[in-house]
Amino acid sequence: MKNVPFDYDEHSMRAMQAIRYVTTVDQVRLAWARSGSGPALVKASNWITHLEYDWESPVWQHWVRFLSEHFTLVRSDERGCGLSQRDVADVSPVHWLPDLEKVIEAAQPDQPFVLLGLSQGVVPAIQYAVKYPQRVSHLVLYGGYIRGWALSSNPKAVREGLALIEFTELGWGRSDPIYRRLFTRRFLPEGSEEQLRWCDDLCARAVAPKMAAELMRSRGHADVTGLLEQVKVPTLVVHASQDHIAPLTQGQELAAGIAGAQFVQLESSNHILLEHEPAWQRFCDAVLDFTGVLHRTRHGVLGSLTDREREILGKLVSGMTNAEIGKALFISEKTVRNQLTRIFEKLGASNRSQAIIFARDHGFQSG
Repeated sequence: MKNVPFDYDEHSMRAMQAIRYVTTVDQVRLAWARSGSGPALVKASNWITHLEYDWESPVWQHWVRFLSEHFTLVRSDERGCGLSQRDVADVSPVHWLPDLEKVIEAAQPDQPFVLLGLSQGVVPAIQYAVKYPQRVSHLVLYGGYIRGWALSSNPKAVREGLALIEFTELGWGRSDPIYRRLFTRRFLPEGSEEQLRWCDDLCARAVAPKMAAELMRSRGHADVTGLLEQVKVPTLVVHASQDHIAPLTQGQELAAGIAGAQFVQLESSNHILLEHEPAWQRFCDAVLDFTGVLHRTRHGVLGSLTDREREILGKLVSGMTNAEIGKALFISEKTVRNQLTRIFEKLGASNRSQAIIFARDHGFQSG
């Protein structure tokens, strides 16, 4: 079932987003935003993002929506990118942890909070969890890597990284997106033309050509291999089986190196999971289950049903038709249809089958 908020209005949620700035020790302005409600979740920055445009994106929209629906989400654009300061002299990995610390210091999320690292964001997320274990309730790592391409023992991977940087310097800023498409296709090999085109545009909007090359170069020197055994907080590692950016072996090494870490392998080749694919729903469920939010959310939704709605849902789950439900409850078939419409809205279901699956998955007993 599609994971959408039950009283969700995208425009109102976006309007409630609060964007602020914080200045780092080396005088770089970082943009960060808070949205949603619920337990605190901090997302370490990863590229390519834009705190405003992400809400419009067929690539990032469902990520921001899902996280804002279930958590009080704090996220930021990394230095050199999005709404953060663009003209930055140094974007090396040495700044990743201090920048994350600055954003968290400014946002002051309730502690302990969930810390989420995606792709490159896995590195500062691990660093923060090791440095401040008492502040992190759960560590969630998706599509990450423990060492960058420049540190690879595979000469081919190093050559490919250098070639991509040169390609970026030559063609990132062209009006023809052919160079950027080479980059975005690696992130979204299963993406539609619309999704790829949007990602092409975001690349041009979010970061300048020279900075894009510098950010790519910085990724090559990331390394947290020596920190994995120091992670002491509950950790979930999720990785796509055919990820072209971070091979599955990197996710497996992450999970193997962190004591007690849970590992979930998703069947996808996309580095950024797309909303329509089953892997996205499995990712959502894994995060909610791991953080303990899944039980609270499900209980709250079913608890919002009236006694009559629970009666009707119970009959529906038992396999009755509308006519049979009406006869059993001494109400008209039209009343049953109207009641079911309201039940579907509360459950976030679009049809009978989804409502039945939701009820069964949540332990609802038929009547």
